[in-house]
Amino acid sequence: MVITCNKKIIDLKVSKVMGILNITPDSFFDGGKFSSEKQIIQQTKKMLEDGATFIDIGAYSSRPNAKHISEKEELNRILPIVKLLVTEFPEIVISVDTFRSQVAEQCLKNGACMINDISGGSLDKNMFSVIAEYQVPYILMHMKGNPQNMQQKPVYKNLIDEVTYYFEEKINQLQNLKIKDIILDVGFGFGKTVDHNYEILQKLNQFKSLNLPILAGMSRKSMLYNLLDSSADKMLNATSIVNTIALQKGVNILRVHDVKEAIECVVINEKVEGKKVEGKR
Repeated sequence: MVITCNKKIIDLKVSKVMGILNITPDSFFDGGKFSSEKQIIQQTKKMLEDGATFIDIGAYSSRPNAKHISEKEELNRILPIVKLLVTEFPEIVISVDTFRSQVAEQCLKNGACMINDISGGSLDKNMFSVIAEYQVPYILMHMKGNPQNMQQKPVYKNLIDEVTYYFEEKINQLQNLKIKDIILDVGFGFGKTVDHNYEILQKLNQFKSLNLPILAGMSRKSMLYNLLDSSADKMLNATSIVNTIALQKGVNILRVHDVKEAIECVVINEKVEGKKVEGKR
């Protein structure tokens, strides 16, 4: 199971780690933490040295009830950072976290090589055509509603069946456009209650039937701190626990704030499964 980014072949048979770089002032955990070029370079360098294969840059906060910003503002935030990091780290593999096709296209033109779309193309009808034109890996996420309303009492008749059907429809559309590298993200915390999130985690291996790589993004999320009556800044241990469970269920990419600890989860899981332990990736 491989994907191609910037002519690099990345083998996902051994799980990889995607480091989160939020350049937003209001993200739920690290909003406003990385605002200067120096801070952004230092954090990116740390994540790459800790073993991240991908760096996922986001300029639009998608936490529940987050403030909506214009496409222009999102571009003004993210494009200079993509250019900066490509210059600073020529071998970097940048994923751009956006649901807007114009933001995606401008970032792809300037060195990004993967798009992470929380809306699965539902919020911008031109997204799939941009992915098809540039033939880059596309992270297809499931979300019910949008960031402004997704947590207003989400209801499912059959959660796993509905998410699976959503994926099947979207995969069909993408494959009809000859898009090859599709990665599935079940969307923990996006239009799902705490119980929904844990049902998906429990049954995560069922999505392997779709024969595509799976990404899990649970890092420091409310599904952890609400259950444990705590806060995001105290959720590193809980994140490692759910990441390990996800790896045991066949997840190919962990999207995290804390790369070093996620790499440790991967290495230990590889050892348990009898695979060759490689350490940092």
